[in-house]
Amino acid sequence: MPLPFLTADRAFDTADDVALPYDDRDLWRRPYRPGPWRVGMAALMLLLASFVLFAAVIIAATGGLSSAGVVFGIAVVVILCALRMLRMGAWVSAHGVRQVGFFTTRTVAWQQVASLRTVQQPVRWLGLPRTVQGQALLLVRQGRSAEPLSPLLTSHNSDFLARDGAFNRAADAVEAWADEYRRG
Repeated sequence: MPLPFLTADRAFDTADDVALPYDDRDLWRRPYRPGPWRVGMAALMLLLASFVLFAAVIIAATGGLSSAGVVFGIAVVVILCALRMLRMGAWVSAHGVRQVGFFTTRTVAWQQVASLRTVQQPVRWLGLPRTVQGQALLLVRQGRSAEPLSPLLTSHNSDFLARDGAFNRAADAVEAWADEYRRG
């Protein structure tokens, strides 16, 4: 017995794509849900951070406050890395498209977008150096060479591995935002 009111997929089951009255198009939003690989890695990092925090409490209780501070700092760094990992991906708003990486963030205004297309090409598997044949959503900027930037989305990254339908929906959503805001 399906319980649609308990699932996050309920919003994708509707055929109409009408914005809700309280939707603010100026806010940055991710046009897809984070994938299980990304969420799983972040959960493991947060689990590790909880153990490190517990170790910091034990060290502080035994009297080594400077050592506890160092261990607590390590836990904070692990937590920040997990949160940054969850933040990675492509984000869209009325202002443009933003590609958030682990160390860098690149924003391109919609007026600077020459083309946005999905192509078949070798893509990196889970961000590792190994490449496999897959799909990539490429953005080409106006006034630059025809060489596209690094792919906004790929079918084999940690958000879309083994989720082809989710990749297609996300790529279509980003392309729809581009078509809507490049004209206006």
